[in-house]
Amino acid sequence: MKNDIPAHCTWVANGRCTLVGAGPGDPELLTLKALKAIQAASVLFVDDLVNSEIVAFAQPSARIVYVGKRGGCKSTPQAFIEKMMVMAVKEGDNVVRLKGGDPFIFGRGGEEMDALRAAGIGVTVINGITSGLAALTSLNVPLTHRDHAHGVVFVTGHAKPGDAGTDWALLAATTAQAKLTLVIYMGVAGSQQIQNELLLGLAASTPVAIIQNASLPTQRHAVATLANLRATIEREGLQSPSVIVVGDVLQGLAALARDAAHQQKQA
Repeated sequence: MKNDIPAHCTWVANGRCTLVGAGPGDPELLTLKALKAIQAASVLFVDDLVNSEIVAFAQPSARIVYVGKRGGCKSTPQAFIEKMMVMAVKEGDNVVRLKGGDPFIFGRGGEEMDALRAAGIGVTVINGITSGLAALTSLNVPLTHRDHAHGVVFVTGHAKPGDAGTDWALLAATTAQAKLTLVIYMGVAGSQQIQNELLLGLAASTPVAIIQNASLPTQRHAVATLANLRATIEREGLQSPSVIVVGDVLQGLAALARDAAHQQKQA
């Protein structure tokens, strides 16, 4: 492992750090490599959305530090998390930074890797299944399809303070032209603006799905059209953490939802 450290980094004491993706929530979706890393850790820095059943895989002697990261709630400052991780490694701990989903998909894994490398610490990263994939798979819908979607875009609906955020109108035009599936993380709070701007480039009838708590027993979802995105979220009481999926891969699911609604009216 020492040979994997970049030339400008220095091995610090006997400590090490691994960024581990805990997946979307279901413990059975955890990779074997992630499980082994969790079981070997002496200190775990755990995000808010990580399932407690996954944290329970840690050895009894391990120190568990919760560093809450949940959209719309008070969170531990990122710089402080990075400082604690560096200190723990320098003290000789086997550190695992346990993150929901995948560390490198809206998990700030890149920021933490930069901070650790700047401190002369080598980092290992273990991927996890991202919620954007798990959410749609749970509905038996693909992200890509030869007839409906030639690719997929993962995008955040939550802009960094001071950042203008995503140009939704431009993204809508690109999505329509290139036949893409759009997967929006952290988009519930800004769903009205997202809807309004996506409608500048996508048809009002474009199918959408909102999936809350993907892969967990508490998972809920709703299927609608882009024109009714915000109204559906409000009517169904859907909240964060949710993934919003937009695109023609949802056509079959949307048809089933329409049939079910029709049958309910006839009953």
